[in-house]
Amino acid sequence: MKKEIHPEYRKVVFLDTSSDYKFLSGSTKTSEETIEWEDGNTYPLIRVEISSASHPFYTGKQKADKVGGRIDRFKKKYNMK
Repeated sequence: MKKEIHPEYRKVVFLDTSSDYKFLSGSTKTSEETIEWEDGNTYPLIRVEISSASHPFYTGKQKADKVGGRIDRFKKKYNMK
């Protein structure tokens, strides 16, 4: 790899603002805001609006289409059997 062209990869803390869920991960994102993590170290804090803790697919609150598939809805709409 070429030197000096890639962003620095570091550990950061992501904070889901809708559920206050925090997790430590690696990223090239930067932030002026920092937070002290459970291990006693200070990491940049990245605020996100949605994560696995608040996304309907992962929380089981996703609405499922119980009416049927597209073909069934088409047949129902046009009274086809």
